[in-house]
Amino acid sequence: MFDRLDDILIHFEEIMNALAEPGVTDDPARFRRLMKEQADLTPIVEAYRAYRKAKQDIEDSLALLDEESDEEMRELAKEELADAKKRVEELEQKLKILLLPKDPNDDKNIILEIRAGAGGEEAALFAAELYRMYVNYAESQRWKVEIISLNESGIGGFKEVQAMVTGKGAYSKLKYESGVHRVQRVPETESGGRIHTSTATVAVMPEAEEVDVQIDMNDCRIDVMRASGNGGQCVNTTDSAVRLTHMPTGIVIYSQTEKSQLQNKEKAFRLLRSKLYDLELEKQQSAEAAERRSQIGTGDRSEKIRTYNFPQGRVTDHRIGLTLYRLDKILDGDIQEILDACIAADQAARLAKMNEA
Repeated sequence: MFDRLDDILIHFEEIMNALAEPGVTDDPARFRRLMKEQADLTPIVEAYRAYRKAKQDIEDSLALLDEESDEEMRELAKEELADAKKRVEELEQKLKILLLPKDPNDDKNIILEIRAGAGGEEAALFAAELYRMYVNYAESQRWKVEIISLNESGIGGFKEVQAMVTGKGAYSKLKYESGVHRVQRVPETESGGRIHTSTATVAVMPEAEEVDVQIDMNDCRIDVMRASGNGGQCVNTTDSAVRLTHMPTGIVIYSQTEKSQLQNKEKAFRLLRSKLYDLELEKQQSAEAAERRSQIGTGDRSEKIRTYNFPQGRVTDHRIGLTLYRLDKILDGDIQEILDACIAADQAARLAKMNEA
């Protein structure tokens, strides 16, 4: 590990020297690559430099204990030695985590897809609440959320919603949200006061660039039609809605949120690329089934991951055994503690697997 860290430190210094060269910005592509490498390596380099300083502090404290006879100075050296040893342990663990292989999709924007599951209108209402939860969280991260497709139910619920979430690290934070979310409460549609269980399925897909997925236009059928549902002046009066069918996979995408047919077509193709890319990721994950089982799930749509219990004000994440009693705040978008716990559990599982190897 430390040979690798030494190499990273040398490479980081080379990058810094390159960035200090006159005319470095004359080649924008090279400049962007250097800046990205610098940003990626900075946390590792800072932690490694702090680790080396802590190791040096240990040596200095031990030397002082050997040389010093004054009892007060010796006690001070012992305290500094204990602090330095603690820092070394913490930084060594931090460095192991920083050196874990990075998911190449972590910096990507995401397609967020939420579908009502079992429970009829109540499930649709819950799907709408989940969507608002993610929108509020995205706003706290200063991300942009843009609806691609929306199918509403009669009383304000969402049968299905697809949205693009644009922001740095969106996939790295929300990728653990894929799966079945379950709600337990007395439905607004239920007059008998009985607690019902309903579900909604969340899918988080990294946005695919054109270089990630090549789409053969001969495999696609594009139909244009008049948009339906609520909209502005032009939405229901022009053939602006687009239905895109990818014949090899049977994926059908309906986009109608923009007034322009061209914009709806562009949104539909962005979503299709991400869906095809997600299918390819699922194939890779299936081929690495043992590794997936050792980690927190990030793609199994059938996995029940979380329960929102209204009578008890409780939210439980079943994968990591985390229970929090602040359901209202969580549904308002305060989900960072859950996301951090999922990330930590995933890192711990990968570290354990690496140590076994």
